[in-house]
Amino acid sequence: MQRMSWTSKLVVTLVFPLLLLAFSVSTTNAAWQPTKPIEFIIPAGAGGGADVMARFIAPIISKYNLSPKPVIVINKSGGAGAEGFLYVKGNSKNPHVIIITLDNLFTTPLATGVPFNWRDMTPVARMALDYFCLWVNAEAPYKTAKEYFEAVKKEPGKFMMGGTGSAQEDQIITVMFEQAFGAKFSYVPFKGGGDVAVQLVGKHVNSTVNNPAEAVSQWKAGKLKPLATIDHERINLPLWKDIPTMKESSGTDMSYLMLRGIFTAPGVTKDQQEFYVNMMKKVTETSEWKKYIEDMGLKSAFLTGPDFVKWLEDKETLTKDLMAKGNLLKKK
Repeated sequence: MQRMSWTSKLVVTLVFPLLLLAFSVSTTNAAWQPTKPIEFIIPAGAGGGADVMARFIAPIISKYNLSPKPVIVINKSGGAGAEGFLYVKGNSKNPHVIIITLDNLFTTPLATGVPFNWRDMTPVARMALDYFCLWVNAEAPYKTAKEYFEAVKKEPGKFMMGGTGSAQEDQIITVMFEQAFGAKFSYVPFKGGGDVAVQLVGKHVNSTVNNPAEAVSQWKAGKLKPLATIDHERINLPLWKDIPTMKESSGTDMSYLMLRGIFTAPGVTKDQQEFYVNMMKKVTETSEWKKYIEDMGLKSAFLTGPDFVKWLEDKETLTKDLMAKGNLLKKK
């Protein structure tokens, strides 16, 4: 039997452990990827802002091969989104579940007392922020927000502010107006932003604070007019850039921007969280996303990591404060 030379023995002695080490390192550091379809939960009904965005993101992920497994969009809208939030909370350590969130992430548990908090999920990224505008019927005599609020102050409770749902963003902004201008509105809730715009066109309410995309078709048709963007800065997009800020239109500086964020299940690993952070970052770098942001009048504001967590903490505090002032918190 042929014996191994001493040089061959030396090579095996030195190289074989190195190969084992290299294999160990490569497998240990291998980036996590989904091994089955990803459930993309929408805590809202079909046709709303969250639904539209999620169904826009999913095909981008497929088109650019950003995930080895498909993304399945699922609506779980019960209880003002509580159904969706509780579903994700209950899928602890399941990295194949993600959810899109709006400000109902904060308002729903505060208004209903449902046992959920945003900390019950794992933050992935803030994809964008949604503007709000103060709208009136195109035939209304008011040219500025200041003129409108002065009219509301003279007749407390007479002017109707139409909005989407109760104890949600539109009503919170109405509370902000009442606090800032000493006015008193009668708030009238409707099912969705499209409904709200139709009611204002029909003069069934006096004003709304719809998102830009929810009223753009009626604005283009000359049926509605925006008095102000509810932010410190104008909307830096061609279609919207001429709308004045609240400070320009009323003399009072204020801002309210709505979250468009992504979370995954609680208890996932850092690698699993990072997979979704990177995937969503790549979504925001596509030409399709950039056009979507412009068409929908959104604010490009990608944020992740500790900065995103800090933003969530501040947003929760602001939301709770405004809801308390408006008597919108769940009674204990």
